[in-house]
Formats: sequence, C-alpha cells, structure tokens
Amino acid sequence: MSFVLDKIPKSSIEYVNSIIQDEEVTIHLKKNRKTKHGDFSVNKNGTRKITINSDLNPYRFLITLLHEISHLFVFKIYGFKVKPHGIEWKTQFKNLLLPVLNNHTFPEQILKPLARYTLNPKASTDSDAKLSYALNQFNIEKKNYVSDLKINSRFTATNGREYVFLKKLRKRYQCVEIQTNKIYLFNPNAEIITAYEKK
Repeated sequence: MSFVLDKIPKSSIEYVNSIIQDEEVTIHLKKNRKTKHGDFSVNKNGTRKITINSDLNPYRFLITLLHEISHLFVFKIYGFKVKPHGIEWKTQFKNLLLPVLNNHTFPEQILKPLARYTLNPKASTDSDAKLSYALNQFNIEKKNYVSDLKINSRFTATNGREYVFLKKLRKRYQCVEIQTNKIYLFNPNAEIITAYEKK
C-alpha cells in the first residue's frame, strides 16, 4: 500500500491510510488511459479492486483515489442496487473529500475550483473545466490542451483526426475537422497531440 501513499500529498497520507488500511481491496497502478483516471470493480469471486493511472500528479491522484474509495464504500452498503454516480456516491465522495479540502493539502489554484466541485461532484473531474485546468497545471508530464490554441491553429486530437480551431464559444471551442469539414465542439481541457498555427 505504501506505493499508493507515495503518490499523494504528504499531508493526506495519514488520513488516507486510516480509511483504507482495514479495507478488503487491492489497488493497482496502470499506464495512462485516455478515457479514465481510475476505476473500481468487483470480480465474480467478490474480490474488490481499484486501479489508478500511475502518471497522475499528486493532487489528481488523491482526488481519484478518494473517488474510487467512495465507490467501494457505496458497494459495501448498497451492492449494485444504486447508480454508480448517484446521490449515495456523491454523499460518500463529499464526506471523504472534506477532511483534505484545505490549503495544507491543495494549492490555492486547485482548492477554489475543487471546493465548488465538491458541492455537487460529477462522475469525472474532467467534466469541470476550471478544476481540470487547475489540476493540469501540476501534471508531471506537460501536455497540450485545446485551451492553449490560438484562432486558426491546426491540431491533431487524441483520436488522430486533424482540426482547425475556429472560435471560442461561452464554454467550448468550435473547431472544424479538416477531412470532413464538419463542426465539432471541444471542452477547453481536451488534450491534443500536436498543434501549429495556420500560415
């Protein structure tokens, strides 16, 4: 379990250890998965498992770990009788987040959007653009995002397709796919592979 505790902010280690040390769950690190940061599953034999991407920065790792532990706690109480991210999970997740929701654990630029997110947590932190952007600033490996683009920049998305950034809307970025000429809307925190300004 120490390899997991090494991944989170030092000020949260004692707290996290206290809530998982007696739990019957295995935790595994995975290589970067584009579609998720972590997950919780129960095998047919009843074994409970949490997996988390190994490349997450300490703050996102902690949030993801508490997210998945919340699934574990909900499963222990309700089994599979409730929605994965319903009110039962939201309540558990909020209760687990509150003890670390302070400036000893998170820097100010993460703490403010995280506090707002905690009021009504979504299934993924990526669905909260402000929180996701704040967390991305502390990534171990620097990545590029749609929000970094200038108008008319051409870029390759993680799906391998090429687009041109047309304009910024209120919450999303309007882009056109070069091959099909179709318009698509991207979240500002959508990761991109390559980008260059249109000449």
